[in-house]
Order: sequence, then structure tokens, then C-alpha cells
Amino acid sequence: MKHPEAGIAAALRLTREGRLTEAVDVIQSTLNGGGAPKPAAPSPGTDLPSRVRRGMARSRQDDERPEAPGAAGQTLHLTHTEAAGTRLFDLYVPSSLRHGERPPLVVMLHGGTQDAADFALGTGMDRLAERHRMLVAYPEQSTAANRGRYWNWFSPADQQPGAGEPAVLAGITRRIIAEHGADPRRVYVAGLSAGGAMAAVLAVTDPDLYAAVGVHSGVAYGAAHDAGSAFAAMRGGGARRAGADMPLVVFHGDADNVVAPVNAEHLVEARLAAGAGRTTATTRQVATAGRRTSTQTVVRGEDGSVVAESWLVHGLGHAWSGGDAAGSYTDPEGPDASAEMVRFFLDHPGGRG
Repeated sequence: MKHPEAGIAAALRLTREGRLTEAVDVIQSTLNGGGAPKPAAPSPGTDLPSRVRRGMARSRQDDERPEAPGAAGQTLHLTHTEAAGTRLFDLYVPSSLRHGERPPLVVMLHGGTQDAADFALGTGMDRLAERHRMLVAYPEQSTAANRGRYWNWFSPADQQPGAGEPAVLAGITRRIIAEHGADPRRVYVAGLSAGGAMAAVLAVTDPDLYAAVGVHSGVAYGAAHDAGSAFAAMRGGGARRAGADMPLVVFHGDADNVVAPVNAEHLVEARLAAGAGRTTATTRQVATAGRRTSTQTVVRGEDGSVVAESWLVHGLGHAWSGGDAAGSYTDPEGPDASAEMVRFFLDHPGGRG
């Protein structure tokens, strides 16, 4: 392609039509100077074996939703409305929850083309909810807001506190705290890909609501201001702005050809720019039999507290590490990102009463 603008325009059109693989292919060709396109970069999960990708097309109908294996609690299918819009969301209430207990709450934001049920199944978070007596919420992007079910993390209208999608998601979170007795000191948000990028947005727009944030294969806050710059950020990391002054855990695959691994570095840099003070970092190799190896980096502040933790999983593509093959965009061979995020979250209660 001779003109980058033409490539961006074509990619935007393909994205609106839901032809995501072709859109990424066009962007790759444009960002690499034109000429013959490289082999198409997959939509999340399409670089994985078919056994990993089953369940990618999920219906929103309640009677067709798969139940997460090993989860004995109740999944509530709810709707929430704010002035900024309406979204469906699922809420998992574990059977292990004790009467009168104020449980932690984890808000999980799915990736593009996924829905709440698929993300719950793929991450296995409901099983962890039973073990740790947590509530888990799964807000669902609407096709009216984004045809591909991507959270609009790149839109300026959805990067502001009290407006757009952050307002709706924060409203869902506050409603669960009020109606289901979640502990306001232990409320966390995490997501995959576009959901991870939106989790990074929420950490900035609502820092008094969440105690820690987890980003899997995502992009830092403020890295893009429209769909075109979003694609550029995915491929090269985008602009650098301060993130949120709260504990951050990051997972990313070093073989991710949809969202470049450099974005994991930028997420940690954005966290440090938010006011971490003097820090020290330690790195170790993590190897478990039957799992992909990874490099774990832990950044601590002067008082020894963990400021950020990053996992670079070797050989992992654009998929949830250690996820269930019954869900989409998962890689069961990776270290268990869900378990590690929950461990990180529960180690970081907030200061709110």
C-alpha cells in the first residue's frame, strides 16, 4: 500500500465488518511499509490448535451457556444501566461463601469476539472463586457498542472517569459491592487483550474503587486515541503515559503476534511513572513440568512492597496462559495466569474501609 492512511481506513472498515483477521493483516502490511502482505496475523486464539479453540462461538442465550467444570456456585445473569449505557454481566457467587462474609470481588473483562460465559469457561476463574470464596463478575461488551465485542479502550470518550464504558463498568462494580456485600478493600479488575487494555483504563479512571489490576496481553492506558492508533499501539507499544498508582500484575506471551510483547514493558513503565519512587527489580525463570517456561519480574518499592509483577511466557501466543481448552483464546500449556493473578490480588488489599 502506498499510503498508510489508506491502510488504516481499510483496516477500520474490516474491523467494523467483523473481519478481524483481515484487518490485522492489512495493518501489518501498512506498518511494514507496504508490499505483499505477510501471512495473516490471527485473531486472538487462531494461532492455537483446534482443540484449544473450541467454544469460540458462544450464544448469549442462558440455556446454551456452558457451565465451568468444578464450579458448584450460582451464576447470576444480570443487566446494569448507567447514564453512559447498558451492559449485561454475569456474576458468579460461590457455594463456599459463608453467611455474612464480605468476599473479595474480581471483575473480569473479556477479549474481542468473546462473551461473559466463554471468558469464565476459558479462564477457570469460577473454580478459584470456590477455593478462595470470591465473587467474580464478567461484564459483557455489546455488539451495539462494538461489533466485534471489543471494549473501546482506545476511544477518548471511554478513557475518562465518570463517562463512557468506565462509568458503566464502575457502576457494575459498585452495584455488586452494595447488593452482594463484596469487601470494598478487596476489589480487583483484570482482562485479556482489549479487556486487559480496558482494565488498565479503569485503574486510572477509578483508582479509589480497585485495589489492584491485572492485564493479560493488553495495552497501557492512553497508548491510543482512535482505532488506527490502537492498531499501531498493538504492534509497537504506542505512546507512554502514567498509569495508575496501584499494584499491577501483567501476563504476556513472547510469541504474541497480535499485541506485541513490548506492551508488557510499557505497562510496567507506566505503573512506575505513576509515582512508585525508588524501586528494585528481581527476575527469575519459572519452569514447571508440562508447562511453558516463563520469566517473572517483581518490582518492589523502597518499603519492600510489590509495585508490579510481570510474567513473560515463552512460546505463548495471544491467549490466556494456562486457560481451559474448552474456552476460546486459551493456551492450557502456559503457567496458570488465573491462579497467579488471584494470588497477587489477595496479597494486595486496598486501604478503603
